[in-house]
Amino acid sequence: MARKFNVAVFGATGAVGREMVKVLDYRNFPINTIQLYASENSAGKRARLRNGELVAGRNGLRERNYFGTMQDLHDGGISIQSADSADMRNIDIALLAISRSWSSANAERMAEHCLVIDNSSAFRYRDDIPLVIPEVNPDAVCDARLIANPNCTTAIAALPLWQLHRNFGGLTRVSIATYQAASGAGNKGTTELREGTLAALEGRDYDYKVFQHPLAFNVIPHIDEFQENDYTREEMKVVWETRKIFGDISPRISCTCARVPVERVHSEDISIETGLPFSLEKAVNLFEAAYGIKVCDSPLDNLYPMPLTAAGKYDVEVGRIRRDLASIDPERSLKFWVSGDQLLKGAALNAVQIAEIAAGIYK
Repeated sequence: MARKFNVAVFGATGAVGREMVKVLDYRNFPINTIQLYASENSAGKRARLRNGELVAGRNGLRERNYFGTMQDLHDGGISIQSADSADMRNIDIALLAISRSWSSANAERMAEHCLVIDNSSAFRYRDDIPLVIPEVNPDAVCDARLIANPNCTTAIAALPLWQLHRNFGGLTRVSIATYQAASGAGNKGTTELREGTLAALEGRDYDYKVFQHPLAFNVIPHIDEFQENDYTREEMKVVWETRKIFGDISPRISCTCARVPVERVHSEDISIETGLPFSLEKAVNLFEAAYGIKVCDSPLDNLYPMPLTAAGKYDVEVGRIRRDLASIDPERSLKFWVSGDQLLKGAALNAVQIAEIAAGIYK
């Protein structure tokens, strides 16, 4: 009989944590018991899967019935516990969708008892901690006890970039402009976009707090903190993480990240140059054959990647595939558009796929 695992999701009531539970359920991860942890504010709530969504409400039992099976989540639900109260001796795999500060303080201690997959940025840049995208570097999982999940923007771009990098003599230049959804800032980001849009339509002032400016009917070229080189940390994450995941520091990568008034799905405009020339047909064929990529590229039929079509989907959509007219060597260039669900491949799905590798069931 195949082994089943005791799984815990930390940050279970957040945007990514909710998706982690749903992905575990949808992909039939071999779960013996599942435990849900969140902040003290959510402790005592009862969570259940209803119509494919994880919902949480009061009437939980904090002192007992704090773990159950996936079937319990479908039936009566299970109680959410405070993350600070977790007993790691009863956990085989912990998925962390919790704050960077909490991960920094607790993840390494947790890894003494179980496999920890952390979605925060706490450990991404440490040389001794693997940073993993299963379609790119699955061997990095190996016997690691603590594994970092990449930034959502990196994960979405990396799938098509990896195909070009490993088949056409390496990437020599990468230029990316992102169009990132409000939910990339969590549930509060989505709420602020919705309420701000309603206020704008009604002609009311709205006190924005999550974003630097009102996001409704606006585009904000500012995500995360600015660095000394005038790029934001979000933009530099793409540079640092792509090189680490590819195991190659040679690609020259530049990125500009902007927040757009879309609820879900990040889109990216990507231009690249490679070490070797290649045909457009070959590039498209590579994308079509790659796991995790869906080619949507028939512009005359109005078919191309969009947030509306990529939302809730596991695959990253790639389209608008063409040569880069600004390249000095067009035969080594490519320009394309990508849309990917940042809550799924950009976070929850990628984490569960890492767990699948560790469990020996990843396909």
